Amino acid sequence: MHTRPTDLQRLLALSGTLIVEEIESEALRGNLLGDPHRRPLPVYLPPGYDAEGSRRYPTLYCLHGFTGSAASLAAARVWSLNPIQWLDRLIVEGRVPPAILVLVDGLTRYGGSQYVNSALSGNYADYVVNDVVPYVDAAFRTIARPQGRGLFGKSSGGFGTLHLVMEYPGRFAAAASQSGDAYFQYCYLPDFVKAQRALERHGGLAGFVAAFDAEKKKSNGSVEVMNIVAMAAAYSPAAAPRDPFDIEFPFDLRTGLLRDDVWARWLRFDPALTCVERIEGFRALRALYVECGRRDQYALDLGARILVERLRAHGVEVQHEEFDDDHMSVLYRHEQVYPALLERLERE
Repeated sequence: MHTRPTDLQRLLALSGTLIVEEIESEALRGNLLGDPHRRPLPVYLPPGYDAEGSRRYPTLYCLHGFTGSAASLAAARVWSLNPIQWLDRLIVEGRVPPAILVLVDGLTRYGGSQYVNSALSGNYADYVVNDVVPYVDAAFRTIARPQGRGLFGKSSGGFGTLHLVMEYPGRFAAAASQSGDAYFQYCYLPDFVKAQRALERHGGLAGFVAAFDAEKKKSNGSVEVMNIVAMAAAYSPAAAPRDPFDIEFPFDLRTGLLRDDVWARWLRFDPALTCVERIEGFRALRALYVECGRRDQYALDLGARILVERLRAHGVEVQHEEFDDDHMSVLYRHEQVYPALLERLERE
């Protein structure tokens, strides 16, 4: 059942309608991190949307980054627009066709899910594709077929977009990765030493998590370590995890020696390395947009270049853009992302 238009809609000064649904996900039920399987699902409906009408709309699904949530995506900013406001503005100005926007919540106890299926964190890939998309198609006047669906996200959300394109070929017709995690040797490996030292100092993962929880103000160093913890929970949980701390790290917890077998498990998720063998997902797209700032702190601009070059070498058309900025506060890039997706999606 739809909720009434939110007070947030008025605060954001939207011409369209913003409502907040709640979705119950079997894919997330019983996850070992204890995260809720009932999730908020903010849905933006464009001006003129009529639930009783005959018109149907293309739908964009937005994936947030590490430490993000559906609520954070919908929050007002003091000097910039959020993803909902950007789409609303572009529709009102006639720069993109009317479309539905869905904000997917992928937040976990450790800060993020990467939108992969994990025996520890939960099956977030299945949650997006098998729970969220069918729910939206049933509840709203979408173009309920792949040709009417687009998927995009920034940072971990950009990675999640690329992962779902490969994991579920043909479910979406357009995709955009904004500063998405790629080429793990550059974006994750430099933080392994920090993580090893912190885990050793606290006597293991349980001790580190307890100390992290006790920090009233999270330090940058602690968040960097928690990022590696979240990645390990997604990419290399134990084969049959028993508790939230049953994770295999890609380095020895005592010596720091790189564990090649576990690191190889991480690399199996790296879109810059696996894109060729899973090329059919990219070939099924009508549009693929990849962008990153040239001063990205995590070298994701290089990851994007590697990914794009490999895809183009195998006949995939990619719109690739670099811009003069770093990883942070780049919501203004939605002005480029939305047209790149919606120009290629089916519309009525």
